[in-house]
This record gives sequence, C-alpha cells and structure tokens, in this order.
Amino acid sequence: MSLIIDVQHVTKNYGDKIALSNVEFSLEKGAPVALVGPNGAGKTTLFSLLCGYMQPSSGCISVLGHAPGNSALFGRLSALPQDAQLDPRFSIATQLNFYARLQGMSNKLAKKDTARVLDMVGLIDAANSQPSELSHGMRKRATIAQALLGSPEIVMLDEATAGLDPANAKEIRAIVAEQAGNVNFILSSHDLSELERLCDQVLYLENGQLKQHKTLNIEGDSRFITLRMKQDFPQIIPAILQLQGVSHVNMTQDREYLLTITNDQGSANIEMELLLLLQKNNWSYAQLINGKTLENQLF
Repeated sequence: MSLIIDVQHVTKNYGDKIALSNVEFSLEKGAPVALVGPNGAGKTTLFSLLCGYMQPSSGCISVLGHAPGNSALFGRLSALPQDAQLDPRFSIATQLNFYARLQGMSNKLAKKDTARVLDMVGLIDAANSQPSELSHGMRKRATIAQALLGSPEIVMLDEATAGLDPANAKEIRAIVAEQAGNVNFILSSHDLSELERLCDQVLYLENGQLKQHKTLNIEGDSRFITLRMKQDFPQIIPAILQLQGVSHVNMTQDREYLLTITNDQGSANIEMELLLLLQKNNWSYAQLINGKTLENQLF
C-alpha cells in the first residue's frame, strides 16, 4: 500500500487556544477513512491544514509526498466544506465548467468532465438548472460533483449528509461507495452508523488530541458480532454462551449485545447457529451486524 498522508507531531494554535496538540498519524491508499469527534475537537482545523489553507504552528504534514498547498497537489486533492454553496446566479453546468477551467482544462475538456461528474452524481438532467431550482439534496450532490472534478486522488467531505433526509443521505453514501475504488475519501460526520458502513479506519479527535486511530473490527484473534433485539429476553446471554465459538457476551446498551467470537474452525458457522437459536426460542431480533458498531469501538 502507498502512503497518501503523513502527519507528524502537528500542533496548531490560535493565539492562546490550542486547536490541535501533537497529532500524529499516517494513511495509506484504500477504503474511506472516518474522522470523528465532538464539536470543537479540531476536525475542521485538521482538514484546513491538510488542504494547505493554513500552516501548522509546529510539526510537518505530507500529502501525496508534498507539503499541503504545494502546486504539485493541484487537482489531486479536493475538499468539500459542510456549508459549501454554489452561486445562485448561474447554472450548475456553467459553474462546474468554470471550476474545471480553473484546474487548467480546455473548454472542451471542461465540458466533458462536467458532464462526467454530473452523471456520476445523477444530475445530468439538471445540468442547466440554477441551484435555487434544486432540492437541498440535489444541491449537495452538485457540490460533491464539484469536488470530483478532475479525478482527484484524495477527497475530503465534511458532514456531506448533514441536514439531508434519509433518501438523499443514502444517495450520497452510494456515491462515496461507488467511487471509493478510485478515490481516497476522508469523511467527517457525526453519524456513526453512516461511517461504519463506508469506512475501514477511524481517526478520533477529542480536545485537539488524536485519541484513537484504528482499523475497524480487527482485534487480535477474535472477531465480533453485534446483535440488537426487539425486546428483552432474560435468558438470552446464557443461551448464546452455549454456542461453540462464543467466548463472551456483553450487553452494550438496552437490547444490544456484543458477542466475542474466537477465530477457530468451530466458529465458522456461528451466524447460522445464532439465527437458529433465536428462531428456536422465538426471540425476535432487530439487527445482526458482523463486527462492532463504531460507537462501541470508540466508546
């Protein structure tokens, strides 16, 4: 795997306020990465540093082998702020064509690439519409199309589905999933269930410090299953512990259970055995997840 981002001992101060403190991590090319943390944790500051919008107070950052803001990164890195807006006076196609020209494309190539990204986000029929004529979800897809102009290698999306209804949020997730083989996404969101569907790694910031950087659902010789039930069943934990391969069951919250599974031959069919157990006892379940939820892994 090739290194795409390397952050070493980065601190960022705003006067007396420390926004980031000695943050250190590296990312390799691959599946989307989640950037998680409470408000004020430093996520936006980190995005801004990676884009070269500002310089760290100390430490160093390398993006695709270059310092952020280096002209060699032009067209290779893009970012979509949470509140990004398109100009209401011009059509979507006109604006995307303009941004493509700013990347150095000829007018012919800019029009071709504009059509490509609009088709990618399902807005080719709205190319000549102005932003005010589009729904909130369509406007969000249009800004994502802008971020994908020129086929960048790294795309950072800040709260890309914030404020969207479930249908539009699902469409945004589908775009990310479809393009993840060609683009390295870094996704900032407060929706942990969304991130766990898309991401293989998570960076967790808190009070400007990197508290965790981990690959999801990999912990030594064990794997995990998360089981959510529709109601309480007092005998469910003892019953599950009788299944071969289950070494521990922990109730993480009301009607949610985390099963620790030993990776051996006896646990190969544990999911089927678990479903048969639930059926035998007429225990109704709401969801079965292969692995830990992101909430359980972080907290």
